[in-house]
Amino acid sequence: MATCTHLFFLLLLVLAVLLLPTTSSTVSPPCQYTPYPSFCRSSLPISNSSANVYDYGRFSVRKSISAADKFSAMIDKYLSRSSGLTTGAIHALQDCQYLARVNIDFLTSAFQTVDKSQTALSTTKSQDIQTMLSGILTNTETCIDGLQSISASWTSKNGILAPLANDNKLYSVSLSLFNRGWGNVKNKKKSSLVSPHKKHIGFKNGRLPLKMSERSKAIFETVGRRKLLQTDDAGDQVVVSDIVVVSQDGSGNFTTITDAINIAPNKSAPADGYFLIYVTAGIYEEYVNIPKNKLYLMIIGDGINQTVITGNHSVVDGWTTFNSATFIVTAPNFVAVNITIRNTAGAIKHQAVALRNGADLSTFYSCSFEAYQDTLYTHSLRQFYRECDIYGTVDFIFGNAAVVFQNCNLYPRSPMSGQFNAITAQGRTDPGQNTGTSIQNCNIRAAEDLGSTRTYLGRPWKEYSRTVYIKTFMDSSIDAAGWREWSGDFALNTSYYAEFDNSGPGSDTSRRVSWPGYHIINATDAINFTASSFIPGDEFLPQTGVPYSGGL
Repeated sequence: MATCTHLFFLLLLVLAVLLLPTTSSTVSPPCQYTPYPSFCRSSLPISNSSANVYDYGRFSVRKSISAADKFSAMIDKYLSRSSGLTTGAIHALQDCQYLARVNIDFLTSAFQTVDKSQTALSTTKSQDIQTMLSGILTNTETCIDGLQSISASWTSKNGILAPLANDNKLYSVSLSLFNRGWGNVKNKKKSSLVSPHKKHIGFKNGRLPLKMSERSKAIFETVGRRKLLQTDDAGDQVVVSDIVVVSQDGSGNFTTITDAINIAPNKSAPADGYFLIYVTAGIYEEYVNIPKNKLYLMIIGDGINQTVITGNHSVVDGWTTFNSATFIVTAPNFVAVNITIRNTAGAIKHQAVALRNGADLSTFYSCSFEAYQDTLYTHSLRQFYRECDIYGTVDFIFGNAAVVFQNCNLYPRSPMSGQFNAITAQGRTDPGQNTGTSIQNCNIRAAEDLGSTRTYLGRPWKEYSRTVYIKTFMDSSIDAAGWREWSGDFALNTSYYAEFDNSGPGSDTSRRVSWPGYHIINATDAINFTASSFIPGDEFLPQTGVPYSGGL
């Protein structure tokens, strides 16, 4: 009898062991490679044991669309009954409303791609979708940052931040699954070495061959749909479909930049060429916003400090950082040349943005950006700046775009008493994002009013902050430590800060920070942050007429 009892219990034990969930069934293989394996498994309850990364990826993106729709509806509800809210709170909710709608557009576009494919995409398509999914995380984080400025009791009472935290996890899982399934990793690594020495001369002799000071009649007689702005001796040309002139004295087609933008065509195709707005010299006191449907728009001024666009919105005066900008652009393939953009709020007004750029494949050439804290908001997507001047104090280049600055001048200026300067505050929140700030062949020189204030190359605004300085001159205003903490040891292990072959008294790395996230890199690593690799410069910059170097 005892023997039978022992056999019975042994049989029960074997059955129990066989029925125990294994690690692979607790966390499905596709989920285990995401930043949130348990969340992925619970949020994507796919019962099919043979489901692969593509099945999970499609499910995740589809569920992300639903989450974005739900959050957008919640924000619409709060804004429809906004009585009792402060102006700052309304502005923060309006930012979230706009960003949620952008996210829905991006997710819908991403789903149309992943729903039709079960193999790695081409390099270009893969990078496009990764850029959009990276932008979705950036948009959500921007919304969270704005909401945190609202009364804590209001956000707690309305439960508005909790859903966003889950949404962000879901978006992160979607990005991770996309990168693993559809991402063209091999081709992307190979492309990092494409055309390492490619150079595009750009506008011949650095000047626009068209005499832009001629009156509009002569300009229109020249244009028509012809190739207008000849660039280099190789025959590359900038194609322009039409030109309008903005002049404050009434001699052009419009007296304000906004009026000219409003009549620009919507959703132009690449073959159509640029709709060119020539803005004559003058100080334009207006807030310029170029929406996403104004594709292939080019604005050319009469030069830095000649054509000036200026405003003074700031956080202290009730605006969010996101909407304090004098100039906002979200239209893909935008180009600006020879203009100055200012925010004159001053250091005392804290965050006050000159330019906020969320325009994919956008280009700024020979422009100047002037403010104090948060001058240039490289918010999201892919951007390029060449031969630009940037003035500021605290975090004066910040955001979470994939951005390359080339041959630019960075001018730290005098901040408020007790403040220090940080040139960059990069906002990457997820290791799967293709974002970061690359500063190449630039010059860092103290502005005339800087005095003894110490300046740092950057500080980690977000957990996976990424900034690289390549072949850049650094004057003695740069602190020997180079980099500054954000708060305690936050992101010192997870950020990526790197320097390569810089020069000048501020470039000495012997006393730099010893964080795990700080690196002195070689040319093989540095080339991954060039215009031909970090952003698809060879694909979109030649058509702009802007000079660039693809490699180191």
